Parts: sequence; structure tokens; C-alpha cells
Amino acid sequence: MLRLPPEYRDQSGVHAPLDFPDYRTTALRHPAQLLTLLPQRLTEITGPVLGEGRVTAADADLTLANNGEAQGQRIVVHGRVLDSDGKAIPNTLVEVWQANAGGRYRHTRDRWPAPLDPHFNGTGRVLTDTEGRYRFTTVKPGAYPWGNHHNAWRPAHIHFSLFGQAFTQRLVTQMYFPDDPMFFQDPIFNAAPEDSRARMISTFDYEATQDNWALGFRFDIVLRGRNATPFEEDDHDD
Repeated sequence: MLRLPPEYRDQSGVHAPLDFPDYRTTALRHPAQLLTLLPQRLTEITGPVLGEGRVTAADADLTLANNGEAQGQRIVVHGRVLDSDGKAIPNTLVEVWQANAGGRYRHTRDRWPAPLDPHFNGTGRVLTDTEGRYRFTTVKPGAYPWGNHHNAWRPAHIHFSLFGQAFTQRLVTQMYFPDDPMFFQDPIFNAAPEDSRARMISTFDYEATQDNWALGFRFDIVLRGRNATPFEEDDHDD
């Protein structure tokens, strides 16, 4: 049985609560009863198995899909995955998903009238190297309306999922961009305690910017401790 030590399960002041009134759908999604611990079989405690060749360099480039090139501002998103002591976490699967440059997901339930890009699927993955580094090439996502309240727009963001040594060890967060004008009215961003929100915002990285090609942004992910990146709770799947 893989269990997180008690001192790390409830980091008060770091993560968003399961029920946040301004984020209306949390009332329908958070557990109303005590959770039942399900037994973990061999599949859950030994996967994922990500051997050589299963995650390729092409998986980290979201700008090329379906025999064409995505529209929008190219960006390079990179960073490191670290533990609470600042040590690198190697060989961790980092997955991302995001809206396209017009703010639309390739999803059957996303029907707002922004154009779908036939050459952008919006998903990618990479394994961290021995120094805990990861790197994606993508396009900057657009803001989109989501109906939570009047004139509600999500700030531009990229979803991140991190797997540990097994499927039971998964963390999910969102990366935002500096100086987004929509932070003030976004209850998902504002559900995180105020002093931890900055840890969800990437920083512009001129050194990672590629001449005549793409802007660079850095987003380091800290798994635990006082500088931990805010993550969604284990039983929150959005």
C-alpha cells in the first residue's frame, strides 16, 4: 500500500479547499460522505511503466499535429520538478493539456464559437531528466468563457499532471501566465490561499526565448513543503 505520510496530506494554507462557493460546481463535485479506501492491486502500485521509446520527443511538441502546424504564439514552457529540499525528481511523467490560441479545447463539450485548430490537439507529455527538468513547445492558450458567473472568463492557463512511481501517485495543477488581466475574477485561481497563488504563475524567461521562433516561460513545480506548488485535492478530478 502506497500512502502519503500524514504530515504531507493536509498542508494548510497551500492547496485550494474541496468546496469553494465562488467556484460553483465544487458544491456538486466534492465528497458529501466519508471516502472509502479501495484496495490497490498490482496494476495500481507498479504502473506506469514508461520504458525507453514509450514517451518520445514528439510528444513534447504540441505545435505539430495532424500533418500541419498549429496557429498562435509559439512558446517554450520549461522548468524543474523538485522535492521539499530542492532536490530534483527524475523520470517523472509530466502531462499537459490546454486550450488552443483561440481559447477552445478539442472536446465535444466545448461548443463556444471560437475556431478549432485542425493542427492542435492540446495534449503533450514528457519525462523529467536526471536533473528533474522538463520542456514543452506549444502555443499560448487563449482565455475562454465558462459560465461560472456573469461575464466569466478563465485566465490563460495550462493544466499539468505529474505521476510518481505508480498510478496512485498523481498530482494535478494549473500554470498561469504573468500579469493576466483576468486573475481578479477567476475563482479557481483565487481558491488557492493568497500567499501561494504566485507559485502557480510562470515567469517570462528571456534566456529560454528562441530567436525568431518562440517566447520562453519557466514553471518550476515543488511537490511538498513551504514552497509547494498548489495542487488539486486527490478526489477533485477537474
